[in-house]
Amino acid sequence: MTASAEPFSPGLRRSVGVVMIGASLSFLDSTVVNVAVHTLSVDLHAGLGTVQWVVTAYLLALAAVIPVTGWAARRFGAARLYVAALVVFTVGSALCACSQSVGMLIASRALQGVGGGAIMPVGTMIWTAQSSKAQMGRVMSLIAVPIVLAPTLGPTIGGLLIQGIDWRAIFWLNVPVGVVGVVLALRLLPLGKGGDAGRLDVTGLILASAGIVGITYGLAELGAAAGLDTAAVVALPVGLAALAGFVVHAVRATRPLLDLRLYAGRAFTAASVATFALGAANYGGMILMPLYFQTVRGEDVILAGLLVAPTGLGALLAAPLTDRHGAGITAFTGAAILAASTIPFAFLTATTPYTLLCLVMVIRGVGFGLSIIPAMTAAYRALPPNKIPDATPQLNVLQRVGGAIGTAVLTVILDDQLRHHPTPTGQAGGFGTTFLWVLAITIAAAIPTLLLAHTEHHAHRRANTPKLEEPADAGH
Repeated sequence: MTASAEPFSPGLRRSVGVVMIGASLSFLDSTVVNVAVHTLSVDLHAGLGTVQWVVTAYLLALAAVIPVTGWAARRFGAARLYVAALVVFTVGSALCACSQSVGMLIASRALQGVGGGAIMPVGTMIWTAQSSKAQMGRVMSLIAVPIVLAPTLGPTIGGLLIQGIDWRAIFWLNVPVGVVGVVLALRLLPLGKGGDAGRLDVTGLILASAGIVGITYGLAELGAAAGLDTAAVVALPVGLAALAGFVVHAVRATRPLLDLRLYAGRAFTAASVATFALGAANYGGMILMPLYFQTVRGEDVILAGLLVAPTGLGALLAAPLTDRHGAGITAFTGAAILAASTIPFAFLTATTPYTLLCLVMVIRGVGFGLSIIPAMTAAYRALPPNKIPDATPQLNVLQRVGGAIGTAVLTVILDDQLRHHPTPTGQAGGFGTTFLWVLAITIAAAIPTLLLAHTEHHAHRRANTPKLEEPADAGH
């Protein structure tokens, strides 16, 4: 059996099944509530500006908790931290479902985000700790499943639950699934006690969390307002300043919250930049098609969600192919497929056949799977196992912030296009113009994947070049 076909151990299979429960809940809740904003505004007698914080509070809490997950996993044990995170998420979900006011709902969503933010990084640590380097590609392809499916299935599930029951069903659904996940985690995960993590870098935590929250919130406001507003003008500079302060602090600190010295390795740096850029290209593009189906074609949110599902199908089809060749060349191939499959969307009309759109979205999903998964794989393979807890939060942040940047930029561009083209034909042209920007971002994202392939090629050549033998000592 070849190394790439090395079977998963029973412990790894159990961990994959358990962690997938929490990861799916966490990512779905990032998008499932988006379709409920109007319903919540009516039911809770609050303005849309206030209700929007139900979405924003979750995202900000999610972003704020990620930096501390590496230290907490070392201190308390990754499996124990995963169980605690899933408990917090489940309790937060129950409180959301029981909320009688918008204030209580926002607070409950923040609690839910604290649990949800820790689930995926810690789950990744559990998986990678039990994987060999040969298995890493297949492990990363499994991690990508909830990442890919959340933007496509979340709005559809949310629309079905709201239409069939009410908005509280969105949160009640998490409770039994979360309870099952906790029970299985306690029974099946290796609940080690953790070890010496050193003192918590409080200064680093404050600066990193403030930076990530400021940037995430600023970009979210930028996209929601489709242009600069007061919140974005204040939050973005504050977030950038805090992040710059964290970088200066982390370089000087003896035991920083996040080890930035990882970027001294060319392979890890190239893979990290690729992950960030592909996050912007993929998630920015994903937001456009549901809007096209609703704005230009007049479809409801449920059908719009189902029509974008082929993207997730394509990514799942690509998953078995992500570990066949080098991560760098595979990621570059995926980025090239992603760019090529974006070109047809630049020619959108108000009558483009749905069959053609779904077929192209499957191909685009294949490009997504072949690009983002190998890039993440290459980042983890470039590190020794003891550095995984440091790398995982950073890669999660890069992916999320990259997605937020892509979403914000494209939302602003699309809004400007739609304001100038009020008819369906003109609006379709506006979406086509916006997809030209998606194409440009995707081409830019292909550059770091090419650098990653170049770095891997040189590393492979060095590893396979026979070393010259030392000359024998003249005295012997």
